[in-house]
Amino acid sequence: QVQLVESGGGLVQAGGSLRLSCAASGRTFSTGAMGWFRQAPGKEREFLSAISGTPSAYTYYGDSVKDRFTISRDNAKNTVYLEMNSLKPEDTAVYYCAAKTNPYATRESRRYDYWGQGTQVTVSS
Repeated sequence: QVQLVESGGGLVQAGGSLRLSCAASGRTFSTGAMGWFRQAPGKEREFLSAISGTPSAYTYYGDSVKDRFTISRDNAKNTVYLEMNSLKPEDTAVYYCAAKTNPYATRESRRYDYWGQGTQVTVSS
């Protein structure tokens, strides 16, 4: 079993930055792919970013966040991060991290095996 706990969400003004963290426990963290998704009220869950398991650590980004968000992982701390810059009001959503048991990163939410509880990000205009 894997537990994922997100943190770092909050209220920020447009143009500001936040860094989300996702701490994983319960299994070997470094070999699995990790992803970040978000869901706004009334909208479908949206892929943001993913990072493959070591040793590759390839990164992938959704079109809406490419060049603004950066994913990274610290295997020593069993943590994956999402650095978010130039935030816009439309970035307001609940942000989720997800983990796979294999190292192959994907944009498809249905392929992730474990999910965190989510953290709220609100961007004011």
